[in-house]
Order: sequence, then structure tokens, then C-alpha cells
Amino acid sequence: MNEEIRHAAEAAKSPLSYDLITYAWVVLLSMWGGTVRFVRKVRDGAMSLKQASFTFIGEVTTSAFAGVITFYICEVSAITPLMTAVFVGIAGHMGGRALEPLEALYKRWIGSDKQ
Repeated sequence: MNEEIRHAAEAAKSPLSYDLITYAWVVLLSMWGGTVRFVRKVRDGAMSLKQASFTFIGEVTTSAFAGVITFYICEVSAITPLMTAVFVGIAGHMGGRALEPLEALYKRWIGSDKQ
């Protein structure tokens, strides 16, 4: 009986079933990872401060998106909350690079990877 209840609860999950505090920590943690990467780029001279001021919002927005997608993948995979936080932070640090393998997987899944 417990197994049936657990299965029904998992089936009922949707992006709207998570509370605001969950989304807040996911977005903040992934943006923190993206900010760390951004600061390292500026510090290492990969971009000037002028370039940095124009790209910061895009960088942290991409990091937040990567973190939320990673959170969903971790939830579907039943990964523990602490490991989910680790993966969300790393995905935020990776930014767009975290999305590239997912894009390739998606293309293979829908069959549009034909060249």
C-alpha cells in the first residue's frame, strides 16, 4: 500500500507542485554558481569590465535556467536533496555548457539529429 501511495505522489508531481522556497533555493544556488564562474572570467582577464557589465545578466539567467533543468532531472531520478544541491550549483557554474549535452540528448530523443 505504501508503494502505491509513493508511486501516486511521484506521478502527481509537476513544475507547479513545488513551493516557492524550493524554486528560490534552486535559482539562487545556480545563480551563485554562475556568478562565481563570471567573476573568475573577469578576474582571469577573459573579458573586460565593460564587456562584463553587458553580459552579467545573460550569464546568470542562463545559469538559473540550467540549475532549474538540473533540479527537474534530479527529481525525476530520485536523487537526494543534498546531491541535487551539488548538481544544481555545478550546473549553474557551467551555465550554457550544462545545457549542450541535454540538447544533444533531446535531439536524439525526438529524432531530429539527422544531418
